[in-house]
Amino acid sequence: MSKTEVQKNYLGPFLTMVFLFFIVGFLTTANTQFQGPLKAAFLSEAGNLKNTMATLITFSWFLAYPVFGNVGSRLVVSSGYKGTLVRGLAMMIGGIVLLALSSWVTTSFSTADMAVGDGTVNIGFFVFLLGSFVVGGSVTVLQVVINPYLTACEVHGTQGVQRMAIGGTFNSIGTTIAPYFVTGIVFGGLSMSEVSVAQLLVPFLLLAFVLIAVAVIVTRLHLPDLDNTHTSEGERLERSPWSFRHLALGVVAIFFYVGCEVCIGANINLYALADGGSDVTSAMLMATLYWGGLLIGRLAGSFFKSISARTQLTFTTSAAALLVAVSVALDSPWVLVSVGLMHSIMWGAIFTLAVARLGKYTSVASGVFMVGVLGGAVLPLLQGVVADAMGLWRWSWLIVIVGELCMLAYARIGCRLRNVDIVE
Repeated sequence: MSKTEVQKNYLGPFLTMVFLFFIVGFLTTANTQFQGPLKAAFLSEAGNLKNTMATLITFSWFLAYPVFGNVGSRLVVSSGYKGTLVRGLAMMIGGIVLLALSSWVTTSFSTADMAVGDGTVNIGFFVFLLGSFVVGGSVTVLQVVINPYLTACEVHGTQGVQRMAIGGTFNSIGTTIAPYFVTGIVFGGLSMSEVSVAQLLVPFLLLAFVLIAVAVIVTRLHLPDLDNTHTSEGERLERSPWSFRHLALGVVAIFFYVGCEVCIGANINLYALADGGSDVTSAMLMATLYWGGLLIGRLAGSFFKSISARTQLTFTTSAAALLVAVSVALDSPWVLVSVGLMHSIMWGAIFTLAVARLGKYTSVASGVFMVGVLGGAVLPLLQGVVADAMGLWRWSWLIVIVGELCMLAYARIGCRLRNVDIVE
């Protein structure tokens, strides 16, 4: 098959991965946006642990990444990229059903409470956390396919970091509309005092039916495997993927990236609403503008054909650290909104640098890479704990500044390739 034919044949699969990246972004951000409303609906009796319990929604989602990253890699070897996508979508449907079930459990067993600290929480909340974990796991499996596919599939006139930026653009479209899905469709634009857990049931069931249709469509698509991106079934790898320094440090970098991204995307609402500082509409607008900044930045990044991933990462991490520092100094959540523009290309840049020249290790490296997404669970939860301990959110944003500086260190030093880390 000629190079032109390969490029032509991979355009359809490339577009499929872009669409699935949209679903990943939409669901990930929708999950984080439930923190504010469910804090009011589920956690009104949670005592002095309201912020900590609310951030468990994000924690449970991102906890799934290190658990299911290697599962996704093994599925790619045994079932191929297409089979892995179908299994990931089936798992996603099951998780969405659990989210809907949490509404039924809470309304049907309204007195089934568990003691938490000096307060109580209905068991339906923990069903929601389980559903969040399962959907997070499904997203992990999908990304084990999407990331290497976007990086390795040849499409005329593009490079890997560009294709990641294009996929990231549609991911950001999903993240941008998700806050309004939560506030406008699920909770109907109601104020926090009017939010009800019962409103979760119908939207999540409808979403499950939509995902069933997507899964059926994917089973009928032609998604060819990518040569030299994963091992054959039964083939043993000579090295541990962790032995590649630029990959191992890339996992650390993505830990801080996802942690910082989610700290702002998920907790900016809680920061803005603290002590009545903003109304619900303004708080959700901040989240939408933040994710919209990621959309604009990724759209612009898809045209940066001549700017290396390393240069892009260096500039954006430096600027992001500065902007967060200004936000802390001014005690202003509005400044954090602008950090979305800087975060826009970091995922693609870090992934591209982390899997560079890995050959047949690329697929397993993608699974290992997912371990770093645990940062999306750890840092926002840590921030919630700090906010509860200090009684305010302002100084908790120093955690984000540290994360940005760690990513800057990866861009300047950690991503450098050693000869021993190049797979021919």
